[in-house]
Amino acid sequence: MPKILRLIFLSFSLMLADYTEANEAEKSAPESAVMQMAEQGNALAQAKLGAMYLLGKEGKEQDDKKAAEWLLKAANQGVLEAQVIVAAMYDRGMGMEMDVHKATSWYEKAAAQGHKPSLAILGRNDVAKGGIAFDYKRIRLGAAKQIPSEYAKQILRKKSLYMTKNNSLKM
Repeated sequence: MPKILRLIFLSFSLMLADYTEANEAEKSAPESAVMQMAEQGNALAQAKLGAMYLLGKEGKEQDDKKAAEWLLKAANQGVLEAQVIVAAMYDRGMGMEMDVHKATSWYEKAAAQGHKPSLAILGRNDVAKGGIAFDYKRIRLGAAKQIPSEYAKQILRKKSLYMTKNNSLKM
């Protein structure tokens, strides 16, 4: 009887190892599909990859420089969330050299698309027209601290970018 139990246990262990290996491959496949699509120039995939690096999520180690590289590519293709994150990253010198002028330029691009927080950061919202005095520099610095992680989470939750069963990105 002990030989049979050992054989059953060994069989079960091998089946479990195969299942675990297949499950790990399934988890890493979407990440590689995102990387592949990002390298092919897909703006949403670039934004998602940048968000993964920024937050250290989905198998990517947190790396501000890699995040900045991918988010900048997405921002240049018009991804609003990426534009706002890049602006905040320039404001903080996060993963790239601090540059208030470049940050302002990216906030301008987002504001041109009607992005209300960018309008507020630039002092161009309706409240500013009402004459209420705000310290926009302080608001901008506070926003620059919160924007990268919050907008990166939004990118990762985007429904327009998801994996199909054959691991290709769908928009």
